[in-house]
Amino acid sequence: MNANDVVIRGGIVVTEAETRLADVGIRNGKVAALGIGLSGATTIDATGKLVLPGGVDSHVHIDQLSSFAIPCADDFYSGTKSAAFGGTTTILPFCAQHREDALPKVLADYFGKAKNAIVDYGFHLIIANPNEQTLASDLPAAIGQGVRSFKIFMTYDRMRLTDEQILDVMSVARRDGALVMVHAENHGIISWLAGKMVKQGNVAPRYHAICHTRSSEAEAINRIITLAEVIDCPILIVHVSTPEGIETIRKAQARGLKVFAETCPQYLFLTARDIDRPGVLGAAFCCSPPPRDEAAQEACWQGLKDGTLTVYSSDHAPYKMDASGKLPNGDKTTFKEMANGVPGIELRLPLFFTFGYKAGRITLNEFVALTSTRHAQTYGLYPQKGTIALGSDADIAIWDPEKRVTITKDLVHDNTGYTPYEGRELTGWPVTVLSRGEIIVQDGKLTAERGRGRFLPRERSAPLEPLGRQIPEMAQLSAWNTPLKS
Repeated sequence: MNANDVVIRGGIVVTEAETRLADVGIRNGKVAALGIGLSGATTIDATGKLVLPGGVDSHVHIDQLSSFAIPCADDFYSGTKSAAFGGTTTILPFCAQHREDALPKVLADYFGKAKNAIVDYGFHLIIANPNEQTLASDLPAAIGQGVRSFKIFMTYDRMRLTDEQILDVMSVARRDGALVMVHAENHGIISWLAGKMVKQGNVAPRYHAICHTRSSEAEAINRIITLAEVIDCPILIVHVSTPEGIETIRKAQARGLKVFAETCPQYLFLTARDIDRPGVLGAAFCCSPPPRDEAAQEACWQGLKDGTLTVYSSDHAPYKMDASGKLPNGDKTTFKEMANGVPGIELRLPLFFTFGYKAGRITLNEFVALTSTRHAQTYGLYPQKGTIALGSDADIAIWDPEKRVTITKDLVHDNTGYTPYEGRELTGWPVTVLSRGEIIVQDGKLTAERGRGRFLPRERSAPLEPLGRQIPEMAQLSAWNTPLKS
């Protein structure tokens, strides 16, 4: 009788900490053995290939309405199918509360939508209405369900919170062990500039990038760090795009603050020149914050290399290039009306493999850490996800490191209908992908059934623990000294 259900034989197993030639034995969906000469009922030959943990993408928008009620192009089936083809086996999408929404209904709706998922998933909450019911009851209840991260916005008329509301949300997160994720841009700068641009008739996509200034990101990052220090609340700043923002985060980390950060493919592989195209074609590249320039790209690479930027996520925000998505008013659509976001869930890892690892910018171990392990550690999923270790879920992507691929819109499996990375030449691709020991992609074909993905309730993790360090003024508030809930 075979000890393993499946053995991945002869590959080079890579984790965040080591690289070695080994077989991987899988039993009951878990990694059961690592060694040489393992036997199993089914054998997958990985000779000459890399055996990596499946990717964890912790910033994904799927089956979500934007603040302008524009729907994403992907539902949980198409979005997770695209993730699987790109080597990602765990996603953390957003359950979006809008101003009038009650959180319990928002969560219930997303649990229903996610029943079509192919890969495993957790949830973040977007908080747009931090009223008494939300703060006192609904957020603690969501945390109790294993939803341990909230996203808040410092911009967008229909989503942004005031500083006082942000402090309220941080207080709940600190007490109950959740992570506050922040879209950090200065609303006043952006809206003031946008008003001037529209009044002058400057409404093409390129003006979106002009209005979202570098200073708007840098100021907001500085302010959110200041607010977090007042509350002693760990935060993660999403989609960081500027050298100034990265340096602000670096200085906060040097002071010992729990400030985590991410960047995304669009800030490594696109620039503002991509948005500056005739007519409304640049809308395909519009996201917030926008892509910057080559110097900003280099700063993002350096931030990933030195650990200032904790994770590399897709910020997959798929909108079709038609009236249902990016262009609600056709070729008359102004930059103020365009849905913000670009697709990237499938190409996140292959782009990073080619232009990061293959180009010598990062090591294979850093590739694994930035695309999988640190996500799992930060969001309370490690070691179930994010590594290849005894007892971990057998979420594994087998990469052919020499496979050459040209990106086209027909290559990717999301529902967007285009890719901002059209024509790029890649070297390295995940050819076999397993989720909990089950092959879900092999030789360019999907072998998984709709709905096999499982919800991942998350535990309170070390990154979410406050420092226990108060600014002097907070020590005067006796109520603040109430012991934290464990």
